[in-house]
Amino acid sequence: MKFIDEVKIHVFAGAGGRGCVSFRREKYVPRGGPSGGNGGHGGDVIAVADPQLTTLLDLRYQKQYKAGRGQHGMGSDCDGRRGDDREIKVPVGTIIRDAATGELIADLKTAGDRVIVAAGGRGGKGNAHFATSTHQGPRFAQPGEAGQEHELDIELRLLADVGIIGLPNAGKSTLISVISAVRPKIADYPFTTLVPNLGVVGYDEGKSFVVADIPGLIEGAHQGQGLGHKFLRHVTRTSLLIHLLDASQIDENDPLAAWRTVNRELELFDPELGEKPQIVVANKIDLPEARHKAELLAKHLPAGCQPLLVISAATTEGVRALVRHVGMKLAESKRPSEATGDAAGL
Repeated sequence: MKFIDEVKIHVFAGAGGRGCVSFRREKYVPRGGPSGGNGGHGGDVIAVADPQLTTLLDLRYQKQYKAGRGQHGMGSDCDGRRGDDREIKVPVGTIIRDAATGELIADLKTAGDRVIVAAGGRGGKGNAHFATSTHQGPRFAQPGEAGQEHELDIELRLLADVGIIGLPNAGKSTLISVISAVRPKIADYPFTTLVPNLGVVGYDEGKSFVVADIPGLIEGAHQGQGLGHKFLRHVTRTSLLIHLLDASQIDENDPLAAWRTVNRELELFDPELGEKPQIVVANKIDLPEARHKAELLAKHLPAGCQPLLVISAATTEGVRALVRHVGMKLAESKRPSEATGDAAGL
């Protein structure tokens, strides 16, 4: 299935039905009064967060959504029926904006959230509504109002507790395949991962967290270089980032070069993203000289990013300790008043 996380659609709410001009014509009822009913309200267009959906693919192929118009009023004081609403199902985590103004209309973070994105027009009043003691036979009625019409920008932001970030080929896909049931494509060339992968990671008894693997970042990603710019939005909701580094590729003359490159792109894309807590992890320590280079990185890593954890996603060395450490950090973020110990690292 294609991963679609941005679409533009057009929504049309239903118009209200017009009011009716009618008079009573029953036998034995002299001078029958007005009996025109009201028109029905137009239907609304409603966006609904559906937990079964993971992409905006359906919206890509259907660009227009129309609700039903209200039925016109009828004689004998019969009101018209309300128009049918039109529901648009979107994944949980969808953000909806007005395409013309950029105004935020809704952020559907919870399954079952509903929001009216285009309101139906009001039905017109029939002539019976306007009858008074001084004007007993009005011969006019209201027309129905037009429904709202909007062009909408729909954007999906994955709801994950943890985001895995890093340069291409750092081993992000291998790591998520080891700690969860996700099986992304894994190869030895850059940009193997073309779309985010979402997985559930279990730790301890009955505890779990959701992790997102984001395509590799390169210098200039915030300006659209590579693939990172398109998918960085998916880590904006996370509570914690796993910053994965390829230990075998660490520059001994500047051990922090790769770490700084990725952090710079995060900050330039969104300053708040650059301030998210990170767990720095050196991967591929099973390769020659990788462990020695990881030790150099640990010596230069700022105190706020310590401890450096070392793993091999390919052999699973250190992976279980990493998962426990992530679970502990997430628990700390939910219970900031409770002090817990750090996991062991370099």
